[in-house]
Amino acid sequence: MANTLAGIRVLEVASWTFVPAAGAVLADWGADVIKVEHPVMGDPQRGLISMGLIPGGDSAVNYIIEQPNRGKRSVGLDIGTEHGRDLLYKLAEGSDVFLTSFLPSVRQRLKIDVDDIRSVNPNIVYARGTGQGPKGPDAGKGGYDGAVYWGRAGISEALTPACAEFPIGGRAAFGDLAGAVAIAGGITAALLKRERTGEAPLVDVSLLGFGMWQLSPDIVASGLYGGDPMPKFDHKTSPNPLVGTYKTADDRFVTLMLLQSDRFWPDLCEHIGRADLVDDERFADAGARFNNHRELIDVLDETFGRRTLADWTDALQTLKGVWAPMQRANELVDDPQVEANGYLARVTKDAGVEYDLVANPVQFDETADELVPAPEHGQHTEEILLELGIGWDEIAEGKGSGAIL
Repeated sequence: MANTLAGIRVLEVASWTFVPAAGAVLADWGADVIKVEHPVMGDPQRGLISMGLIPGGDSAVNYIIEQPNRGKRSVGLDIGTEHGRDLLYKLAEGSDVFLTSFLPSVRQRLKIDVDDIRSVNPNIVYARGTGQGPKGPDAGKGGYDGAVYWGRAGISEALTPACAEFPIGGRAAFGDLAGAVAIAGGITAALLKRERTGEAPLVDVSLLGFGMWQLSPDIVASGLYGGDPMPKFDHKTSPNPLVGTYKTADDRFVTLMLLQSDRFWPDLCEHIGRADLVDDERFADAGARFNNHRELIDVLDETFGRRTLADWTDALQTLKGVWAPMQRANELVDDPQVEANGYLARVTKDAGVEYDLVANPVQFDETADELVPAPEHGQHTEEILLELGIGWDEIAEGKGSGAIL
């Protein structure tokens, strides 16, 4: 865990992945992140362990809750009750950031909207993660990355091959986890402004806005030239055969990204054992390779199809241009580059179960984060309330009324 945000307290009233993952990043950077959960239901994502997505057994690790909630403390409060809300306000008084994913109507009903929280702490950075943004006709609607990021923001359509019958679907929390880094960055910038000017900005990040940011070349091009000027090429129609993916003998793939094809063409030919192609007039320069791209793709298909991915990984180690083996998720666990940079962090739960969590992509001073497992539901309730100066009698009263876990 970095100490970059040491001394910063984040009060998180959020669920699922998009916004909680931002809290996890801030915790990685050293902030004290307090996750507020309902005393009975908790973060609804905890319940996914009962849906067959997670192997059962005593040693089961709810990875869907662990990845976006590591490093936090959990307090169980029913903020729908006056007692629970008063305790939340006390936490807000001593917090630097209020982070939420709740819809406007819910924030208003629970009295945790911007004005409510700033009435007890005018200097707090209030951050919202939403589906469609804070304004417009759909501002009050919910949104998951599978619908808003992949669907409405155009990501799925842009990535789906023209010949596909149905659009491709996204992987679990794909847009959520990427967008969470944007939320964390926005909060950090807001904290900097507060430090320099005394003004605490309101921070907004939406799945729609973030998806559009990632698709911005397509969107800007379509605005300039109309229609969809960013063409979709399949494997056989790529205008630059040195930018593409080729199948190996063991049905794996190698991806080439040799954008400056004239610069890297001779070196590629040497590395794939086809020095005879360097002076082949059909492929002598970028123009010739463009005019004969289908023929060259056939040649490269045949060449890469002769050897396995492991063979090509060894053979291409000294290639001057950019390339990569197309890896599977389980192979990243043993990738020496991942290990060298500490992109996976080993953690241990209280029961002694060890597992890896993926570090956020930002490092400070070339130091890998040491991560802490996600808290159990309400694990730190008493600890946090005692820090507020709440006595045991009041804690017992709150537990009896259901306002406190």
